[in-house]
Amino acid sequence: MKKSILKAVALFPALILGLGMITYVQAQVGVGTKPPKGAEVLFDGSRKMLDEKWTYWEGPRLAATLPIKWTVVKDPTGKGMALNSNDPAGAGGKYGAADIVTKDKFRDFRLHVEFFIPEAGGNSGVYLQNRYEIQVLDGDTTSHGMAAVINETPSPYHAYNGLGKWNAYDIVFRAARFENGKRTEKAMLTMYFNGKKVHTNQTINQVWGGPNSGIDGGNDGGKGITDTPGGIKLQAEGHNVLYRNIWIRELDLKEADTNF
Repeated sequence: MKKSILKAVALFPALILGLGMITYVQAQVGVGTKPPKGAEVLFDGSRKMLDEKWTYWEGPRLAATLPIKWTVVKDPTGKGMALNSNDPAGAGGKYGAADIVTKDKFRDFRLHVEFFIPEAGGNSGVYLQNRYEIQVLDGDTTSHGMAAVINETPSPYHAYNGLGKWNAYDIVFRAARFENGKRTEKAMLTMYFNGKKVHTNQTINQVWGGPNSGIDGGNDGGKGITDTPGGIKLQAEGHNVLYRNIWIRELDLKEADTNF
């Protein structure tokens, strides 16, 4: 297929239908993808936006104090700035001690996050609704490894660009549904990793990692999912994992279909 045709296919919007409502989700994916119309930028490389839109997650292990101690640093690959997740309070892998989360909370959404791991074994994580972790972990190809829906899917390690390169997660997420306080439909996502589709309509059973991991982690061993929105969370585990170009677009997905 010619390059021009491939580019057109990548840019063509996917269509999600639900009970008479039509929502367009940009299907453009990969490193450098810009936010589409209607999206909210969550991190643009500035300290100002970090302080305006993020805070520490107040979980049971919180040991950090505001202002956020994550640092804004020069992008190691060129122009612009990035965010370093190596908060002193998270040293030694103490997840939950200095994780940061958006002040805004979300249900259904399209998310784009870019990350850069400079050193072997670099460890962090991207949390959807401050519940469900998409792993960021160099060197691990298991269900606890890179780009896995943690403990729910195998790691699609083949799509990883590797150390010293930017990587991108592009996700459409649909929150769990409830009736009379009981979960009737599990959370679901479709995800591209560096432009390759690696998870399609993947359901998520629970929160893993216990109460220090995220919302509902301490409820019935992580199985007690509640009907509350949550923010986008980034994990501090004492490693120099960098982030940039983070944006989100809220959706309202009536049907259990996240494919894009």
